[in-house]
Amino acid sequence: MAFTSPGTCDRVLLVEGPDDLNVVRHICRLDASDFSFDIVPKDGWEKLRDSISVEIKRPGRQIVGILADADDIPAGRWDAIKDRLDRAGIQVEGSSFPHGLIIDQTPKVGVWLMPDNENPSELEDFVIEMIPDGDPVWPRSQSYIDGIPDGQRPFTEGKRQRAQLYAWLATREEPRLMGAAIGTHDLDIDGPLCQSFVGWLKRLFL
Repeated sequence: MAFTSPGTCDRVLLVEGPDDLNVVRHICRLDASDFSFDIVPKDGWEKLRDSISVEIKRPGRQIVGILADADDIPAGRWDAIKDRLDRAGIQVEGSSFPHGLIIDQTPKVGVWLMPDNENPSELEDFVIEMIPDGDPVWPRSQSYIDGIPDGQRPFTEGKRQRAQLYAWLATREEPRLMGAAIGTHDLDIDGPLCQSFVGWLKRLFL
């Protein structure tokens, strides 16, 4: 697989930030398919959203992928992305895309909302699904976070699973970021959700 320097490729995947970039990069390397595209982090959802029309209209563009968190209201995220696609002259029919959206035209456009295109949440919930089945530390990581009294939690209830994931990552032989844990096989890319995402990447870029 190959990645190019930002701004040099006619095939791009727009992401919110460096965590997304590293997770996708390591998944693609382990999958070993002949991917070739530029991953472009946009420093947050708002900047990603506002870049969509510009990136699609950029001269020479062949493929534009859009990877964003669903956050609390997936339908709202879909509507915001479809609005930006409409501004770029791309009409999207339908409102449910459980396997990700692919618009096969020029440029080809794809959209994936983390974790699974339907449920509210984010990248970390996608990565949680990559923890190997039966991992003995995962339940302990969950219990550790759940055992913190409410008044001592600096995170909201919606970020509880995120905290559990980072507690689990801290128990690795060398505490790792999400992408690095994929590269060292602490996380498994063969589960159904990750393979659905890989399938979307293949339909988009191969």
